[in-house]
Amino acid sequence: MRKLLILMVALLVLPAQAGEAEIRQMLKAKFPQIKVEGVQPASVAGLFEVRFQTPDGPQLLYTDTQANFFFVDGNLIESKSGRNLTAERLQKLTAIEFNSLPLDLAVKIQRGNGKRVLAMFSDPYCPYCRRLEQSLLQIDDITIYVFMYPVIRPDFADHSRAVWCSPDRAKAWLELAANETPKVPAAGAGCANPVDRVLEFGRTLRVNGTPTLIFANGERAGGGMPLAALRTKLDEAGRPAAKKN
Repeated sequence: MRKLLILMVALLVLPAQAGEAEIRQMLKAKFPQIKVEGVQPASVAGLFEVRFQTPDGPQLLYTDTQANFFFVDGNLIESKSGRNLTAERLQKLTAIEFNSLPLDLAVKIQRGNGKRVLAMFSDPYCPYCRRLEQSLLQIDDITIYVFMYPVIRPDFADHSRAVWCSPDRAKAWLELAANETPKVPAAGAGCANPVDRVLEFGRTLRVNGTPTLIFANGERAGGGMPLAALRTKLDEAGRPAAKKN
């Protein structure tokens, strides 16, 4: 369905008063490789159903009579801007108060003045986490709170515990999680450590995958993120929220 969402984002110039013929014509002109099988009024008043074929098989989308919005795969897409209004709303609903996080259970890594702030649940043996660590190394003036979350290779959880037992936790974490070849800390895993508490805490937040990022404004993001987008998001999240009149 990701291809379908990309298609919807591209449909930004449909006529202001689109109807069945206009929608069909626009799809044919912009996407001649897509076979539109039918456009008809949907069972809900005011909506059109569009049926078409993709390499993944038959697909459906719905649009209003003015083609201002598209409904696809449970998402509401604004045609003019391409914004996924459903995803934006869910981001707000799943936001977490950053200051409520138990930061004392996290490994703190700071570079420069540390003005950019990020918390993340990460497993050092998660491929996406390791790529993210490489991206984060290229961002200066950042403070990262790493909640060690060994769910990909739970049999290696002691490696995360050993990070906590190391005299320099930040260095030990980066050597384990960001090096091309993971370097297991020599400190051992025998000290009191928060790994089990972090695992329990993550489950209360419904952290179901790694990496899970939490930005300064409380918004969450899962999976990898391109470096430029990550830097932009960090800067945006750190700005004071606009006051409502």
